[in-house]
Amino acid sequence: MEHAPPAAPAVRETLERLLASETFGRSERARRLLRYLVEREQAGEADRLKGVSIAMDVFGKDGDFDASTDAVVRVQAGRLRELLEQYFSNEGVAEPVRIAIPRGGYVPSYELNAIRLPGNGRSASGAIARSGASADAAPAAAEYLHGPTLGEPVTLMAPAAAAQSLTRQLRFFWAAMVLVIAMLGVLIARQSSAFLNGGDTTATVETARLAGTAAQPAFDSLPLIYIAVKADGAEAARVASSLRAGLAGFDTVDFIGRDADSTRDQSADPISFVFEIVPGSAVGDITVELQSVATGRVLLSRNLTSAESASGAVESNIASLLTSTVPASGAIYSYIDQSDIRTSQIGCLVLDDRYYLDMSAATHEAAYRCLEKLVSEGTKSSLVYAELASLHTEAVTNHYAYPADSSLEKAMSLAHRAVQMGPMSPHAHRAFGYLNSRLGNTDEAIRWMRKAYELNPYDLGMAAGYGYGLIFAGKYDEGMPILGHAVEAFSGHPTWWDYGLFIGAFMQGDMKKAAIVSESLRTTASKPHYLAARLIGARISGRDKLAGELANKLTAEFPKFAADPRATFADRKYPADLTDRLVQSLRAAGIGNPS
Repeated sequence: MEHAPPAAPAVRETLERLLASETFGRSERARRLLRYLVEREQAGEADRLKGVSIAMDVFGKDGDFDASTDAVVRVQAGRLRELLEQYFSNEGVAEPVRIAIPRGGYVPSYELNAIRLPGNGRSASGAIARSGASADAAPAAAEYLHGPTLGEPVTLMAPAAAAQSLTRQLRFFWAAMVLVIAMLGVLIARQSSAFLNGGDTTATVETARLAGTAAQPAFDSLPLIYIAVKADGAEAARVASSLRAGLAGFDTVDFIGRDADSTRDQSADPISFVFEIVPGSAVGDITVELQSVATGRVLLSRNLTSAESASGAVESNIASLLTSTVPASGAIYSYIDQSDIRTSQIGCLVLDDRYYLDMSAATHEAAYRCLEKLVSEGTKSSLVYAELASLHTEAVTNHYAYPADSSLEKAMSLAHRAVQMGPMSPHAHRAFGYLNSRLGNTDEAIRWMRKAYELNPYDLGMAAGYGYGLIFAGKYDEGMPILGHAVEAFSGHPTWWDYGLFIGAFMQGDMKKAAIVSESLRTTASKPHYLAARLIGARISGRDKLAGELANKLTAEFPKFAADPRATFADRKYPADLTDRLVQSLRAAGIGNPS
């Protein structure tokens, strides 16, 4: 029997939770595209959801947009599908409505989320209705926490219980859900307390028992990554080769390079994952699936056509896949964090990533204290020292209160130690490059960032760092293609990529692009340079009312910057020509001393 589609209010509520989620928090483009597609479909305008209209309405393309030469809509729709899959497999596993963008089009589809308890054929609501909430609510909640199976129909009333009311069944179901939420609240509160107080972030013994593990990985452990090739042919060989080359360059994971066989250390299963390479949906296609070794849950599944796995194209596609899964901002760390089973280093790197998503004094201190504790405990990780060096540089640049003795000299010492401990670490080289840029050593900064990029060209974050560094060294024509490619290939990028893209477009005279990119800065915490970019973008696009509001906000929140923006740009070692043009544009908007 076909189920009725979800009601419009339920779809809208799910949409708003999606847009406010951590999964979508890193991608303004994905949020913008998802809202547009759902709102247009719900308004009865599904027939308008074509590539050309999306390119114009969402991505600011001209009327002469040609989908055969510009793949922006297809690429961003693909990234959106990945984020939706990630959300509903993790954060949104209990959402009442699932939203999808079926392949081959852009019209959203919706279905009621059917949750079935693992281990038997009974539905969640049916099991509760038959046994009663008082006896089975806790076991149901425990099973639910460890991963329900999705996508199966829910039998609301068993034949033997046909006389029971739907109201009573739902009452029992929501009782179980309340218990689940309470249990999650306790876990989150306990873990947050440990993070903020610099405590041990390793999972508790009880968590280990529930997860079915006998021991926890060492505090310094990183996610373990395996590869299992279960497809034949040249396409599968190219995909496997690119995956191996890419994974070997990431220092956020420990790459094993073989299947997770019986000889593995099973105590590490909670933080172990496997990339399975299997035949795709069509002849010549290859599917790459990322699975948890402990639970078998699929975190990501991407089908590569024969064209996408061809020589010259496969590297770019694998780079996009790995950048969305392997760094601390990716699906693997997100899954470990939400499962509440992590090592100290993984927990600290999650906090470090959160700082760069919400650059505040509070998130900075939480991440810094966590990494600092690992150093005091004798960590052997160059990655920890590299990220601590970058955070120390941030403390100096943004005048954070913690650590009280922050200095560029101390940051340099940390960065130097990172490079000594990890001479092949991309993060260590990038941290050293960032520090040199703050010291005004432009050539050294570029040299170190180029090396980071060369050590792992599959990490779009390293490519973005290199392109960003070139742009802020005044090499706009060199930096823009590199940063632009990274932004286009990875929709889940952090905001500083967009800021670099704004600066590059602004200095190349592409004012339309600069105005469009500046819109991506509006969802971040207030920063004077981001507000300045948005103000300039609003004036470029003729939005005088918005420009006035942003000028007032800039003056009220950052009076020192508003009085003399040149001083801030000089302090951040902006190139002279960039500083002059930014100051000129801000003065035209009423910001800065005209003298």
